[in-house]
Amino acid sequence: MIFDSHAHYDSEQFDIDRDELLGSVLPQKGVVAVINMAADYESLKKTVALCEKYDYIYGAVGIHPECANDLPDNWLSDVEALLSHPKIVAVGEIGLDYHWEDECPREKQKEVLIAQLELAKKHDLPVVIHDREAHGDMMDILRKYKPKGVVHCFSGSAELAQETVKLGMYIGLGGVVTFKNARHSVEVAKAIPLDRLLTETDAPYMAPVPFRGKRCDSSMIPYDAAKIAEVRGITAQEVLETACENACRLFGITLPSPQNKRSDHLDHHV
Repeated sequence: MIFDSHAHYDSEQFDIDRDELLGSVLPQKGVVAVINMAADYESLKKTVALCEKYDYIYGAVGIHPECANDLPDNWLSDVEALLSHPKIVAVGEIGLDYHWEDECPREKQKEVLIAQLELAKKHDLPVVIHDREAHGDMMDILRKYKPKGVVHCFSGSAELAQETVKLGMYIGLGGVVTFKNARHSVEVAKAIPLDRLLTETDAPYMAPVPFRGKRCDSSMIPYDAAKIAEVRGITAQEVLETACENACRLFGITLPSPQNKRSDHLDHHV
C-alpha cells in the first residue's frame, strides 16, 4: 500500500527506463498510487501524459518557485485549462524557495504563488507547497489564503509543523527522515497527528538511507515508513496504510480494492 504523494517521473533521470519502471516494476513492488508533480512550464503537459498512460499515476500542475521567471503571458490560463482533466488532482508544485532566489526574485515568487493559490481555491483543489528557507513568508501567506493541501518535504520545526496542521494542512515526509542529521524531520514525524502525514519521495531526488545519493523511486518509501514507525512506536505497515488513506482523502482519489485489481489482472490475461 505505497502511496507516493510527490514524485517527478517526467524528469530526465527516468528517460532511460521510465516505461519499465512505471509499467511493471513499481506496481509489482506495492506502489498503488503516485502524484506526479509538474514544476516548470514544459512539465505541465508531460505530467498529463503520464496520468493518461498509467492508471495509478495522478497529477498536479503548477509552477515551482525556481521556475517562476520568464513564463509566457498565458501561463496561468494554461495551468487552469489542465485542472479540468479527471486525473489532475492538485495545483502543484508551488511555493517559495529563497535558497534559489537568484533564479527568481522573492517578490516574483510570491506573485506566482498567490496567483496559483487563488486558482486552486477557485477550483476547490488542494495545493502542494514547496517551502525552502522561506518559513516566515510562507506561513504568513498560508494563514491569509488558508488553502487545503500539503507542505511537501517539510523542513521546519515540530512546532511549525503543528501550526501548519492547525491550518488544516498535511505534512509530507520522505527520505530526509532517514538521514543521520535529520533531527527536525524526526521530531516532526513524531509530533504530528498520524492522520496528517503523507509519504513521498520527491523522486528522482532525496533517496533514503541506504540509497542516499542514488536515484530515488517510489519503491523506497518503506524505508521512510520504517523510520517514522520507529519514532512513533507503531508498525511500518500502519504508517503506509494510514498515509495512503490520508492521501486518498486529500486528493479525492478512490483506489480500486485489491480484489478488484486481481480480477482486472486476471481478466487482462484471459
